Amino acid sequence: MDNPGKFYITTPIYYVNARPHIGHTYTTMVCDAIARRQRMMGVDTWFLTGTDEHGQKIERSAAAAGCSPREFVDKIAGEFRALWDRMGITYDDFIRTTEPRHVRGAQAMFTLLQERGYIYKGSYSGQYCVFDELYVDAAGPGAPCPECGRPTETVHEENYFFKLSAMEQPLLKYYSEHPDFIRPETRRNEVIAFVRSGLRDLSVSRTSFKWGIPVPNDPKHVIYVWLDALANYMTALGFGSDAPADQQKLARYWPADVHMIGKEIVRFHCVYWPAFLLAAGLPLPKSIIAHGWLLFEESKMSKSRGNIVRSETILDTLGQDALRYFLLREIVFGQDGSFSFDALVGRFNSDLANGLGNLASRTLSMIARYFDSEVPYPSSTARTPADEAIANLAGQTIVEFHTQFEQFQFSRALETAWSLVAAVNKYIVENEPWAVAEREDHDSRARLATILYTSAEALRVVTALVHPVIPDATARIWSQLGLGEIDKFDLRSLAWGQLQLGAKLGPVQAVFPRADKSMIERMQQMEQEGPADVAAGAKETAPAATGTSAPSLATAVGEAVGAPRSSPAVGQCESTTVLDDKITIDDFLKVELRVGQIKVAEKVKGADKLLRMEVDIGTEVRQIVAGIAKAYEPEKLIGRKIVIVANLQPRKLRGLESNGMIVAASFGEDGLPVLAGFLEDVPVGAKLK
Repeated sequence: MDNPGKFYITTPIYYVNARPHIGHTYTTMVCDAIARRQRMMGVDTWFLTGTDEHGQKIERSAAAAGCSPREFVDKIAGEFRALWDRMGITYDDFIRTTEPRHVRGAQAMFTLLQERGYIYKGSYSGQYCVFDELYVDAAGPGAPCPECGRPTETVHEENYFFKLSAMEQPLLKYYSEHPDFIRPETRRNEVIAFVRSGLRDLSVSRTSFKWGIPVPNDPKHVIYVWLDALANYMTALGFGSDAPADQQKLARYWPADVHMIGKEIVRFHCVYWPAFLLAAGLPLPKSIIAHGWLLFEESKMSKSRGNIVRSETILDTLGQDALRYFLLREIVFGQDGSFSFDALVGRFNSDLANGLGNLASRTLSMIARYFDSEVPYPSSTARTPADEAIANLAGQTIVEFHTQFEQFQFSRALETAWSLVAAVNKYIVENEPWAVAEREDHDSRARLATILYTSAEALRVVTALVHPVIPDATARIWSQLGLGEIDKFDLRSLAWGQLQLGAKLGPVQAVFPRADKSMIERMQQMEQEGPADVAAGAKETAPAATGTSAPSLATAVGEAVGAPRSSPAVGQCESTTVLDDKITIDDFLKVELRVGQIKVAEKVKGADKLLRMEVDIGTEVRQIVAGIAKAYEPEKLIGRKIVIVANLQPRKLRGLESNGMIVAASFGEDGLPVLAGFLEDVPVGAKLK
């Protein structure tokens, strides 16, 4: 049964294998804008975000970083929370899957499914993708994962299984009866087609690693990370708790009104999650909304490509409102959207600086100059059709903005609001209040008051509507209008003609100073320099001015097996001498050496010894940065087959992520690298043994 007067929205809980980037920010900003607007509409709103912290991938990443899984997840989860706090994200709760409340609730979910006959013990032999924490039933040994393209591993282990096959028809029936359950329509159609193709029972436990929630009464198993993670939406509300306050919160807010997700995790949220809930006899969320990918200059952002953009870069230069507005205005929600620094600065200047910022500055400055900072009284005798047109357009804007926003058409809603901004700026130019002010007769004074009141009232309407999207600037404009705290305004009451006449303006200050083109270069440079540290905990220092040399195979082996290391500057290699400590064959087998073919090679700006390469390793194309520019011309490397270490943790060099390590010898006084190669024709992706 629905709970009247409540609204519960969630972001996905973000996996802590890497620090947050602009893709995470996009989802979180969308949810924050929705939550802010719901509160302004008088709705009891609960907004949840958090971090997903279990699984084999985390266990391995922590080992590679030389720390415990707990230390690893604490660091990255802290970075997510710190970023959201810096951006003023108005979440009501931040759930971590390592918290006792979540552990208790996830175990309660497992037990409930087991008691209802939907979980049984079996065994699995086949392929497993560590990256997606996913069994790949149809794949053969060494075959790539269909989700991410990475090589799968062959595993044999005892598991608990969920009877997903039994949920095929109940799911299809639910989709049919609830057409708005999955949005947009393209994602809904994909999910239905997937379920109709047949569902196999799903492994819901693992024994091959320990970093997870123990299965109740069988602690050698840990709960499968997706059953563990998906339960967060209910454990954060108190599922599994006997405390009356927790039970009341769960009864108040569940089911969720909106699960906001990226399209890459649709299957987990739209197939597995509703299947778990149906089997458990629990209410399903009202809607699951999947947005598209955020592309960087038309390429999907990914660590392997090294084209991830950090939110902090924009926050440090243009501020959070610029980022929030750009992402919601530029991207048609539900579709893939493109990000570039050029487009960001262009939109900032055209819409924020020249649009809303200009309207606020010129209107409020003229009221301060001509009416002693008091909102003027409009005159009915001085009104013209132009004034009426602005009033009518404002009324239409209020209706259209609400309609479009509630349909998650954020870009169209903002376009509607900025149509009013443009109309009022044009109205001011055409009515020339500065010229009217030069005429000192009574009629001119009345006309001036009417022009400036009309402009200020339109400014108030736009400010109230777009506050959930750009909260900082709108709060300042609202205060400058003499209206106090905008968060206390009831958006349901918004209508034309409510501006308080005679109210005293606050101090007038510009909210969006125009950005020049140097801002683009500044942000690009900040991205190249990178953050202070990386997920693995290594200090991310710019390479020394003398550049770097290629890492040796001995270095690669030492890193892969966790051998003790000194601390050279990032990008510099360690000594190429043989390691003093002998390693076993088992240690060596942990190093994954593959044949790669160079597809792209180019020099790294500002680093005379670094080359950026795109290397095809059969299952994917990796970006690798290596210090070989002194020995090789980039154009002559195209098509060359090389050897790379494929299972190293990514590292940043000059702000570029290097996802792999090239194997090379180093000799002579200059220590120039010589790439390892082959006399025979070896296929790309082949493993070295």
